[in-house]
Amino acid sequence: MPAAEQPYPSIVEFLFRKFPDISRNRWAERIREGKVLNDRGEPITADTPYSPSKRIFYFREIENEPVIPFAEQILFQDDELLVACKPHFLPVIPGGRYVEECLLNRLRHRTGMADLVPLHRLDRETAGIVIFSVNPDTRRLYHELFMHGKVEKTYHALAEVNQTPRENQWTVANRIVRGEPAFRMKTVPGIVNACSHIQLLEVKGNRGLFSLQPVTGKTHQLRLHLSSLGFRIINDRVYPELQPQTEDDFGQPLQLLAKMIRFHDPVSGQDREFRSEREILW
Repeated sequence: MPAAEQPYPSIVEFLFRKFPDISRNRWAERIREGKVLNDRGEPITADTPYSPSKRIFYFREIENEPVIPFAEQILFQDDELLVACKPHFLPVIPGGRYVEECLLNRLRHRTGMADLVPLHRLDRETAGIVIFSVNPDTRRLYHELFMHGKVEKTYHALAEVNQTPRENQWTVANRIVRGEPAFRMKTVPGIVNACSHIQLLEVKGNRGLFSLQPVTGKTHQLRLHLSSLGFRIINDRVYPELQPQTEDDFGQPLQLLAKMIRFHDPVSGQDREFRSEREILW
């Protein structure tokens, strides 16, 4: 809530002025329904005073929000971390058509922990391990692990292999930037900002199982790097060629899985390793 001249407006009046397409009565109704929260995650009331510099939260509602018919798994939980395995098609955080149907809000509802914050992200189409911070007091320490590349990640992918390659290991290092449309990434000349180690583990027919270890964490990095070697991930609708937009086909998930995460825990002092129980399907 920004600075304002006194007498301060009511919360309802402030929200109506900020978002005039929504009526005063509708904002009052949302407050009565407990949908507007303070910075502690508690519902406010119509009598909550306007307080400059304080924050309030309203999570937008989507009519007919798509339901993702797959469940997440909680693999580990203590006072510092929650580790979950995300299903395909479920976003990690709210965005676009998905608000309640995201891993963060599902876990908040399931655990009652309003302070959950993801320490990293996965594409909506990708399944696998996502780590959340539980404790705001230690969150910075875990964020720094990811920022400084001190977290080892291993992904598995099933991709098209039209002919058995001469090599079975590659390091791909290049520069990735946003393309057109903006959600699609591309490689360009310039200073390297993306690096991946890729290994072909097994071939059956015209498909190969790959292990991928990203050194950096650019959007769509692994999908773009594997595609650049001539191996299209099964059911990838973005790389190497962008396919026409369609509704999700839940029977054909992108065959990319965040299989394992390993790091030295800065709080407990332990070496941590978490593995997804999911498997890539041949």
